[in-house]
Amino acid sequence: MIMRRMKAEGLAHNTYFISSGGEAVVIDPRREAGDIENCMDLARGRCTKIKYILETHRNEDFTIGSVDLKKRTGAKIGHSANTPFTYGDIALKEGDSLPFGDMMLNVLETPGHTCDSLTYVLHASDGIPLAAFTGDALFIGSTGRIDLPGKDVEEKNARALYHSIHDKILPSGDHVLLYPAHGAGSVCGVGISDRDESTLGYERMTNAQLSMDEDTFVKTKLEEKFVRPTYFRKMEQYNLHGPPLLESRMKPEALSLAEFKGAVRDRPIVDTRTPPAFGGGHIPGSYSIWLEGMTLFPGWLLDYDRETLLLTDRDEDVKTADKFLARLGYDKCCGYLCGGFDVWQNAGMPIEYTHDISVEELNGRLAAGDITLTDVREPAEWERGIVPGAAMTFVGHLPQRLPDLPRNKPIATMCSVGHRGSIGASILERAGYTNVYNVLGGFKAWKNKGYAVTTPKVTAPKPEEAVT
Repeated sequence: MIMRRMKAEGLAHNTYFISSGGEAVVIDPRREAGDIENCMDLARGRCTKIKYILETHRNEDFTIGSVDLKKRTGAKIGHSANTPFTYGDIALKEGDSLPFGDMMLNVLETPGHTCDSLTYVLHASDGIPLAAFTGDALFIGSTGRIDLPGKDVEEKNARALYHSIHDKILPSGDHVLLYPAHGAGSVCGVGISDRDESTLGYERMTNAQLSMDEDTFVKTKLEEKFVRPTYFRKMEQYNLHGPPLLESRMKPEALSLAEFKGAVRDRPIVDTRTPPAFGGGHIPGSYSIWLEGMTLFPGWLLDYDRETLLLTDRDEDVKTADKFLARLGYDKCCGYLCGGFDVWQNAGMPIEYTHDISVEELNGRLAAGDITLTDVREPAEWERGIVPGAAMTFVGHLPQRLPDLPRNKPIATMCSVGHRGSIGASILERAGYTNVYNVLGGFKAWKNKGYAVTTPKVTAPKPEEAVT
């Protein structure tokens, strides 16, 4: 048997390829050409036929690649019978078995993160369980979020997740290898470990959430604070009904300066350079989303029905940025400026600047009362401390909260180190704010300098719309 994990950095997602005896299974493939091609290469390299494409649940944070992989392989798509999927071949339920080669995958219904969550337990030919592919139910060092189906069922979900883990997953055996759908950095859990390897027994000993009794576990889960991205609604639609095939996407074209100038009149620009590069000069009206941030933040800012332009540090970064857009279901990235910002700047085109500000200068100006500070981190980060007097607005909610922010004096954005702060600054500039600063080093630098910190009482942000 061969098992390969294909990790998506930034998204912190895992696709799994398992082969045995000339047949293979792929679990939770992503909608990106590289992930699909990696699966094909693994199959070809082992003279293996992909028999099943399995989903652990209807994912919310990325677009599933099952439809594209099925077209390439003819494999059968399997997912939960508890959700009315309009694509796929096998509606799976508790106790179902999926044989391939000399191995068997047994299906466990493990609701809690979502109502349709499944765990696939891999068994050898002798019936001994070897590994559990737990989706977003059980992570290494943590467990899945329970808020997505809506606040009114959070307690029900938390109790369901507790029993899914203790009554279904852990009884598979302490020796069983744990393969979750996400790793550290995912939006689907709090405090996920950055380790890639674990067993159910090791988690039983070290995962703090597994040592809790049911009521303590439920209380802990209800106290977790997440932002619910607006783009999750689009992921829900695509992953329920099947996304368009990758081949139907626009391909970003290399545009000359003249072509790019014509295109920018009615299309947003996403600038994927670093925050210092963006601050030192950018095309007016651009969004600043650093390259690795393209795995998440376009979903908060871009319209799915509107064509988008890219400006990158290197032309080869276009492929990476567009791959990240495909994961989020964006299919209308139509072009990029060939040669990047230098071409724009050297032609004498209009340039806008975002001021950088050090924490030393910020401290003095806050004391003088001549600058407004907006903290654009997430609620869970605010709970660990903020700058006294800072407004708290998560960067993804900033476009809707602009009426609450003053325009009569300079305004600074702060995140942990400066990346999300640059996104926030670009949102403000697009809205007409003219004296905008991004805090270099962010809250980390502020705290390391020993400046005053306060710990606010934080409530979870108002849900945009429940994901069912």
